[in-house]
Amino acid sequence: MKRVIPPLDPPAQRRKRHLSEDERALWDSVAKQVKPLRGRPLLTRIEVVTAPPEVPAAKPPAPAPPQHPVKRPVKLAAPMSPPPLASLGRRERSHLSRGRKDIDARIDLHGMTQARAHHALLRFLQHASHDGLSFVLVITGKGSRLGGDPERGVLRRQVPQWLSLPEFRSYVVGFDEAAIGHGGEGALYVRVRRARG
Repeated sequence: MKRVIPPLDPPAQRRKRHLSEDERALWDSVAKQVKPLRGRPLLTRIEVVTAPPEVPAAKPPAPAPPQHPVKRPVKLAAPMSPPPLASLGRRERSHLSRGRKDIDARIDLHGMTQARAHHALLRFLQHASHDGLSFVLVITGKGSRLGGDPERGVLRRQVPQWLSLPEFRSYVVGFDEAAIGHGGEGALYVRVRRARG
């Protein structure tokens, strides 16, 4: 009766490893004692390629915390800064001082506290802009020149600084000291920026 030899696994599925010296010597002695089948040559030595012995795997590292996708900063449009102030032209100032151009409205801050004056001026300019006015007169008062109370004349110094602030520049195109007939050093001509439709 003929013996059936099961087919070998395909090489891709077989694990390969190298034989140790003892295994190779044992294989060689067995191979010498085997008689070949009829019609097949005797293989004296079979080379078996095997993978090196497995090293016990190190403990797997702890899973990394889930990575959130890196959010690239979104470039936001820069907030629109108010336009810069422009001084009144010589011609405009001259026309205002001589009455050729009308002063559309006026506010008298003189005698008010800084906080009250600041609020009143901002509200006045907002209304002037909304109403489409062109030129207004802001009266600050001259303050005391005789070295008296240092708090006097504060509005005369503060109002030009306020008009340069972003919150006011949205309503103001420019400003200049008023002519003597309109208060001189104690008043300012302010050109109003008209509100957009």
